[in-house]
Amino acid sequence: MLATLVAVPAAVADEVERAVRASGAGQTCHVLCVTGTDVIAAPVEEGLLVTWDAGGSLDEVLEGVRRLHALRVASRTHLVVLTSRDDAQTQALAEAGADECVASPGQGWGTRLVALRRRLETETGEHDLRALRRTSAFLRSALDAVPEPLFVKDRQHRWVALNSAFCRVMGHPAEALLGRSDHEFVPTHEADSFWRNDEQVFRTGTPDESEETLTDRTGVSRVLVTKKATFSGSGETFLVGIIRDVTDRKRLESQLLLAERMASVGTLAAGVAHEINNPLAYVSSNLAYVRDLLALPELSTEQLPELREVVAEALDGAARVCAIVRDLRTFARGDEERHGPVDVMRAVEGALRLVRNELTHRARVVCSLEPVPPVHGNEVRLGQVVLNLLVNALQALPPRPAEENRVRVSLRAGRVGQVELEVTDNGSGMTPEVQRRIFDPFFTTRPVGEGTGLGLSICHTLVQAMGGRIEVSSALDWGTTFRVVLPSLSVGTVAAPESAVLGGSVALAERRRLLLIDDEPSVGNSVTRLVRDVYEVHSVQDAREALRRLSTGERFDAILCDLMMPGMSGMDFVEELERLLPELVRRTGLMTGGAFTAQAREFVGRHSRGLLEKPFERERLCDFVEHLLP
Repeated sequence: MLATLVAVPAAVADEVERAVRASGAGQTCHVLCVTGTDVIAAPVEEGLLVTWDAGGSLDEVLEGVRRLHALRVASRTHLVVLTSRDDAQTQALAEAGADECVASPGQGWGTRLVALRRRLETETGEHDLRALRRTSAFLRSALDAVPEPLFVKDRQHRWVALNSAFCRVMGHPAEALLGRSDHEFVPTHEADSFWRNDEQVFRTGTPDESEETLTDRTGVSRVLVTKKATFSGSGETFLVGIIRDVTDRKRLESQLLLAERMASVGTLAAGVAHEINNPLAYVSSNLAYVRDLLALPELSTEQLPELREVVAEALDGAARVCAIVRDLRTFARGDEERHGPVDVMRAVEGALRLVRNELTHRARVVCSLEPVPPVHGNEVRLGQVVLNLLVNALQALPPRPAEENRVRVSLRAGRVGQVELEVTDNGSGMTPEVQRRIFDPFFTTRPVGEGTGLGLSICHTLVQAMGGRIEVSSALDWGTTFRVVLPSLSVGTVAAPESAVLGGSVALAERRRLLLIDDEPSVGNSVTRLVRDVYEVHSVQDAREALRRLSTGERFDAILCDLMMPGMSGMDFVEELERLLPELVRRTGLMTGGAFTAQAREFVGRHSRGLLEKPFERERLCDFVEHLLP
């Protein structure tokens, strides 16, 4: 505590100081004597302030008191005037700023010091409380100003701070959330996932950004959560998280991927039509030849070899059409979320089939495809990468004779644990400036209207998502090489078991009964002819007729039902079967020509033993049926 004596005579000042020191509260008090108010250079922040009234002009004394009052912090100081004036004049001194007017040298200085100290302590506490309230209000305003949902968790994974956006997402006010955890508000599997991710950040201190699924009050959303651990001054650890809803962004990305994929296929539409129409031409003509040949009264021995050759050619053509349709269906479907082992060779060959006609008419194609281990990813996305690179190579070729253009596709095992794919062209090449921007979204060197500029950017994104990288090397007038490097999977190959029904016919008494439901009579007839030496096939065109036969007690060992049919669909049939004869659902398989929705795909995964895609050959059909048999 400080006691400042201003213009107090030396004798009086000594007496006041002795009285201050004599008190318990004043033993540690520092006494400062100054000659006048003009000597005080800075405001007096706190303590006793004592001044002397020499008894002269009241106006001069009042002016001195006013000057001292202006130089002090009134709430933290106590101004005492040592004076012998009457009550009316001391009242004027009080109005000028004096807290007390006492006769010199005054008494009770210890009491004044105790009262002042108590006032200072109370004011400090109230000041700190006000400051804390202001800080808390500021923090709430700052958090609410953040548009994204934001939360802070303590080491026990409980919310200790959050903003209004987070409350809206959770559908509860802050009072209901603070001090509680995810497990009290979201499904258990989601809360467990949040806890594991949070714990990883707590333990390592490493920031994390990952996509999570949050079931909020509006339903399931896909969110991108950024989390970081932080430490307070007391050593406590807290986790700060910001949530961004990426549901719409992911939907838009999927639409862009599909649009770019179909744009690539659309660029090659004429070539794809050629690939389908060519085999269809000789399939049709060969079948017409077989029809005319079989119309003859009898066949000569010399005609049988040619008949076998014609049938083999027709089967080969059908297989080619089947392959091209399968490739188109692969590139058109939207199952980008499925991830697992991917056969890289199959993805490359599928893309090559789609561009084969265009490639062979524009360039010499050299393929060097070595067996490689599978990679982890998605076959549709990898196929899109290969297709985009092939289309890019075609677009880079200048208008010159096909024999002068060259496209090389190489697939090989790279370093240990890697698979390398290269697409090389001898086109116009790129400058270093273009190479630096080649993977930027919407960057293209083609004229306006002849490209989206998304193809290579999408390739870059898809390859990175599979844990790989894509590189480019190019030189003007020499050509360009794109190299895709992907991590391989160490997956052992397991030989597929041979079907017990292939390789010979089954005795009539031992054949299993197969119920085939398809609205196309030709499908039923062809399947019956294909496997009648193995199964006893009963074909119907209406699922309601099949249910009637089953309900009357007719028994079948396995059931094959088309997925999409007029009237009662395959999905409707299975649901009704679950209600009437649930034990038969395990023996029921669905088949499709490829035109089915995401809802149908989900249904198949939940209710059926599998899905057989048309067209199918005898071996695949029998394997599928054997899988259904008890």
